Amino acid sequence: MRVFNSETQQKEEFVPIEPGKVRMYACGPTVYNYIHVGNARPIIMFDVIRRYLEYRGYQVKFVQNFTDVDDKIINKANEEGVSSSEIAEKYINEYWTDAHGLGVRDADVHPRATQVMPEIIEMVQTLIDKGFAYESQGDVYFRTAKFPGYGRLSHQPIEDLKSGARIEVNDIKEDPLDFALWKAAKPGEPSWDSPWGAGRPGWHIECSAMSNKYLGKTIDIHAGGADLMFPHHENEIAQSEAANGCKFVDYWLHNGFISIDNKKMSKSLGNFFTVREAAEAYGYGTIRMFMLMSHYRSPLNYSGEILKQAAAGLERLKTARENLEFIAQNGQEGQMNPQEVAFVEGLGKYKEKFIQVMDNDFNTADGGSVLFEMARDMNTATSADKNPTKELAKACMAAFDELENVLGIIYKIPGSQEETLAAQIEELIIRRQEARKARNFAEADRIRDELRSQGIELMDTPQGVKWKKV
Repeated sequence: MRVFNSETQQKEEFVPIEPGKVRMYACGPTVYNYIHVGNARPIIMFDVIRRYLEYRGYQVKFVQNFTDVDDKIINKANEEGVSSSEIAEKYINEYWTDAHGLGVRDADVHPRATQVMPEIIEMVQTLIDKGFAYESQGDVYFRTAKFPGYGRLSHQPIEDLKSGARIEVNDIKEDPLDFALWKAAKPGEPSWDSPWGAGRPGWHIECSAMSNKYLGKTIDIHAGGADLMFPHHENEIAQSEAANGCKFVDYWLHNGFISIDNKKMSKSLGNFFTVREAAEAYGYGTIRMFMLMSHYRSPLNYSGEILKQAAAGLERLKTARENLEFIAQNGQEGQMNPQEVAFVEGLGKYKEKFIQVMDNDFNTADGGSVLFEMARDMNTATSADKNPTKELAKACMAAFDELENVLGIIYKIPGSQEETLAAQIEELIIRRQEARKARNFAEADRIRDELRSQGIELMDTPQGVKWKKV
């Protein structure tokens, strides 16, 4: 398996620190609003990477944080006249709605910045003791000039970072590039006691403290959006390695940016969509499908036309899977014939292709292509004119699910409208069948017409009644 390491700017053989185990950290959201489409990309992509590592036999410990104390949260709380903790709690709950809607599994640990305050304070004190940080008027800053190699992740010399980055100039800093580890308390803001007075942590230190607490001093994979490379991840490297005296991360993974209709996504341009808004228009499953249609490092263009293509592709895979399930329940009894046996014996080629492309830096675009090829060939092998056996369908279903579960494209949200609708349709089909058996054809036709008015077409086949959306 080869992965692209942002730090070295090349693909490298993936060799975890401890054989068979992977320690993985991904930066989570700052919880002051609904997550937007740009947030959805890393959440989905790193969910798939975690799934694939597990599929390849690794025991993965995955940590994704919540930033629950931040200027944006405080500002939102002031706007709404509530506490910062209320804002954080509200949008953490909203995050779960969207993440689960997108088919994203929970991390093993979802720590919050406010839950690791002792570890944050301890790390800041260690940096002061080692001379990498200094206190100034209740704030604590990291001395970037003292850390050798600062800028190695973003591949910029420290001189260029000083002149080109948006750096707050502050008289109490020794150097404009120094960044805050601890901020002195301001009136009306949440604060915690510390050796430097009441205050709260800077943004960067929380991830270092969380990673250190839950995964150890050196981890295998740190993941996040490309926008976090500088300054967030650059600062994580500096403070973690300065405090711990060892390498922080072996492999840095960053997903590419998303544009909207070929324009950079921006609130100022009015082309900024929350996941909730996109899901209402296209469905959560379509959003996940859309994200997986491109390699995670590639730029991605969000448009209505591309979302429609993703929806159509998702529907093809769902239909293929539903056909297999239908035949597994209603197909021919008995053993597979020689042609079916030969087809099942050849299913391994899809798995080989899938592993080959996914081992090449988690190429979900090509992995999805393998799944479509598999679905097409399975549709042909199990077509009604071949009178397929239940055993063939079950074998195909097992092979398909093995690969599909890695991408996690086909799923139902418990209690969702889609799940409820499917149950209602199945109930109406049963009632129609009962009416036909009772020779009440008028009632049977009425039920068919009712379903047709809902965009549901029934198909009477030798194996039974199937339905699809039209």
